[in-house]
Amino acid sequence: MEVNTQQQQSIWTGIIELTKSAQHRSTDPLTWAVQLSSALSSAGVSLPSIEASKLIVDYICWENNVPITWKFLEMALTMKILPPMLVLALLSVSYKRVGRDASDAEIEEIIDMGSKAPLSDQQEQVQENIYSQINAFCTSMDDILRTDISSTKEPMSTEQNAGLRRSGLSLAVGRSAPTKTSPVVPETKPLKLSEVSQMFKDLSGYTLKLKPSQIPHKEAGQGLFIDGEADVGSIIAFYPGVIYSPAYYRYIPGYPRVDAENPYLITRYDGTVINAQPWGVGGETLELWDGSSVSEISQAVQDAETGSDRVWKMLSKPLEGKQLWGNGEVLERRNPLAFAHFANHPAQGMDPNVMVCSYDFPLFEKDMRMYIPNIAIGQGEEVKMKKIGSFWFKTGSSGSSVSAYPVLKTLVLVATRALSDEEVLLNYRLSNAKKRPSWYTPVDEEEDSRRWS
Repeated sequence: MEVNTQQQQSIWTGIIELTKSAQHRSTDPLTWAVQLSSALSSAGVSLPSIEASKLIVDYICWENNVPITWKFLEMALTMKILPPMLVLALLSVSYKRVGRDASDAEIEEIIDMGSKAPLSDQQEQVQENIYSQINAFCTSMDDILRTDISSTKEPMSTEQNAGLRRSGLSLAVGRSAPTKTSPVVPETKPLKLSEVSQMFKDLSGYTLKLKPSQIPHKEAGQGLFIDGEADVGSIIAFYPGVIYSPAYYRYIPGYPRVDAENPYLITRYDGTVINAQPWGVGGETLELWDGSSVSEISQAVQDAETGSDRVWKMLSKPLEGKQLWGNGEVLERRNPLAFAHFANHPAQGMDPNVMVCSYDFPLFEKDMRMYIPNIAIGQGEEVKMKKIGSFWFKTGSSGSSVSAYPVLKTLVLVATRALSDEEVLLNYRLSNAKKRPSWYTPVDEEEDSRRWS
């Protein structure tokens, strides 16, 4: 049944009035849900309803945070009037609206509903939450750096493209004439990384700084600090650098003893490795970055090489990956959050305050791509994704609404509690199968044993 705009507005107004009346009368949630289902079906609205989900979550999280409205929502989920996955995603985003004014009972209600959802739905909700925050981050960066947002729509001239800054391998192989596939580079403001960082703090309430770590051991070196305040669940940092799927491990510098010369490697749950060493501390420009440059942070690592490390490098030289780098990607090197690789492991008696979260960035999001500080060796892997409303979800299902899209398999650090002007600490969860560094104290030995068993 086709419903025009005026009819739709009438339907949603009626749903709000029905809910308000039930709230004021303390109507039994089952009775309200039956009335809601009947009203939607009579109006030709398919169930479960995406629009009704947005409407009801918005109604609760803005002005009606009372126990009975949460019971209404739970009953609507039980009766499959609303799609649970979308409701969880909307609740996650709406938590920012409720914020610190939310009561413990309201937060527990969200957690309880989340725990009842299937694991696949919970995982998709987490991905949507991360996507929502990354989208907001990219919008802020556009506001800070872009001189003309519409400039991404306009192709660059040959003269403009020839003047584009290149780094690493592209300099070594020489300058070639621009091709039709050369990336389009938007114009940006001539700001330094420090200036971008401060402006981002003004917009978001926090940024990141590198300072001597407070961890009491000599190898702690530089630590990662949050400057400002961030709520629990906030993305604190991106893990930047070059991404290697298991099929491309032999291209990791130093292979097979990759960790002997590089402390800036991290592995996702699916075996994907990210090497942050080439990214270093970022840069001062928007540039065509191919990931083959090595920054100053690697020098101390090279100086610490042992004789056995050098023997391993001679006996098992990693494969050359030049043919896999391509032309690189246009990336914003002034990214104020691309410092996750500087987060230290907590010392004994200290607790971690962030956790790793894997995120599959969909490469069709062209307007956001320049702010994702990663490139992948080889071709980007494809995952199944589907769109519900304005949200994209990774899914294991199939159907006409599901398509396979290339993604970047990235990592972000997410706050596990509210943070304020302190060092960012990440549980490294090192394997107990081999000797750990002297400075490493397990946060939870049993958890580490379960992970590596």
